[in-house]
Amino acid sequence: MKRIFLLSPANLGGVRGRRVLTGADGLDWELGELFSSISGLYFRGKLHYAEAFGVQSPLIITAGFGLMPAHCRIGMDQLKQMAAVPINASEPRYREPLERDARALDASAGIVLLGSLATPKYLEPLLNTVGSRLLYPADFVGLGDMSRGGLMLRSVRLKQELTYRAANLLSGAPALNSR
Repeated sequence: MKRIFLLSPANLGGVRGRRVLTGADGLDWELGELFSSISGLYFRGKLHYAEAFGVQSPLIITAGFGLMPAHCRIGMDQLKQMAAVPINASEPRYREPLERDARALDASAGIVLLGSLATPKYLEPLLNTVGSRLLYPADFVGLGDMSRGGLMLRSVRLKQELTYRAANLLSGAPALNSR
């Protein structure tokens, strides 16, 4: 089965994110590289892993813009708009674009979430749109961000893809609704 990788975003409210947001206007960045510099090892690991094992450019979950290719360029205005939208499953400005773009994903592909499984902010909207096709790396369970980043970089170096499990089988995963 071919796989499409979805990467959770970098925290724009953190120290590095705020530093970028207060930088010079008019600059533009490649989204994946920008988030790698904001988030460090964890995002860099997700990006390199998804590029190594995916069939297309990885997609990044963004606040207010849905799924964006990691290699697209964004400017300061878009970045500030992202920073203004809370990443919360109950926030329509976040959830609706994410669900719209998730519904448009290739129906024959497995959708692998490279992000947190501990909160509903990613799982709930994605399970409601792609259902049992949503997968996660089994080795992520119980690991912190830095450990996950290192795990993915090692997997790339060894050319060894991780094992995936269906996210809808996670204990406590939100029930699928009829959408």
